[in-house]
Amino acid sequence: MRVVCVIPARGGSKGIPRKNLALVGGRPLVARAVKSALAAPHVDVVAVSTDDDEIALVARAAGAQVIRRPDDLSGDTASSESALLHALDQLDGEPEVTVMVQCTSPFIDPADLDAAVRRVLDGEADSVFSGLETHEFQWRSIGARGVTGVGHDPAHRPRRQDRAPHYRETGAFYVMRTAGLREHRHRFFGRIDVQPVPTAHAVEVDEPADLELVRAIAQIADEPEPLDVDAVVTDFDGVHTDDRAYVDQDGRETVAVSRGDGMGVARLRKAGVPMLILSTEINPVVAARARKLGVPVLHGQADKATALRKWLADEGLDPARVAYVGNDVNDLGCLALVGWPIAVPDAHPGVLAAARVTLTRPGGAGAVRELCERVLAARGIRDSEDGTI
Repeated sequence: MRVVCVIPARGGSKGIPRKNLALVGGRPLVARAVKSALAAPHVDVVAVSTDDDEIALVARAAGAQVIRRPDDLSGDTASSESALLHALDQLDGEPEVTVMVQCTSPFIDPADLDAAVRRVLDGEADSVFSGLETHEFQWRSIGARGVTGVGHDPAHRPRRQDRAPHYRETGAFYVMRTAGLREHRHRFFGRIDVQPVPTAHAVEVDEPADLELVRAIAQIADEPEPLDVDAVVTDFDGVHTDDRAYVDQDGRETVAVSRGDGMGVARLRKAGVPMLILSTEINPVVAARARKLGVPVLHGQADKATALRKWLADEGLDPARVAYVGNDVNDLGCLALVGWPIAVPDAHPGVLAAARVTLTRPGGAGAVRELCERVLAARGIRDSEDGTI
């Protein structure tokens, strides 16, 4: 065991209540941190230091060890270093290198983290932190006299390419030689260096507005992953359609659907994956489309969550291994029932916040096809034929 990563994750937070469990891209922040650390090849052990039962449960599910932090190290005044040193005391054996990863940075690239670890292992530095290169002109207040330049002469304004870069500490990760941490009881000592990270990965969650920002970024920054599920349930309006209806002079309604979605459903059926369309809509167009797709449908359901619960029981399905795709507030009950709550990208904000996965394609424009392909990918089935339904 040469490298141990410790992730401090208290249950309390003043700025954002239960911050370390906040969902970003459908996953709690603490789970995102664990995943990034586990994906760094040189990290041998990942441990979450927490005082909170729910955080401990999420951390274990994500693949981390859990170290219970005592109350005297769990308050607002306790330092991160105190959590690191306590965690090291609980482990079997002393690692050569200690890594601290913070949950508040949701976009940690394992490659950047691993590069920092290698630099300490190879003796290039004693302490390495994640930093964003910047050429910004910074200023600080000097009271009644106004402001003064930080790191530059206000009377001399060199071009960007003529200025040495500064680095803003991002707070994402810190890598340090364990012996030095023990000796100095601080994360910065000896030869200190920076591991540059891209701007898109340098966002830190401190305020509620930050949380909304990273949730928006996650929709385009997170790599689509295969979905290992046993069944798929979808809403209709806003998922199979763009949530609009066309009404003629006689009051008849029609909707537009994607032929590509039809091929995705056909391939899902061929693979033997159960599927259900569940909708509150009473218009027979829902049943007509379901017949065309060859999948069962429950529509006109005022209480969708109760209908879904009964269907899962009748089919003998484990809710934890079922995906549900929705777009509006009447889907929230169903999203809470399954292990894979999924939203289309233009869904209601409450649905986006509840989703574990956000699709990249909108409803009626390939959302269902994308979902089907990701379910098939988890089973090792790739595109092999074309066609429409």
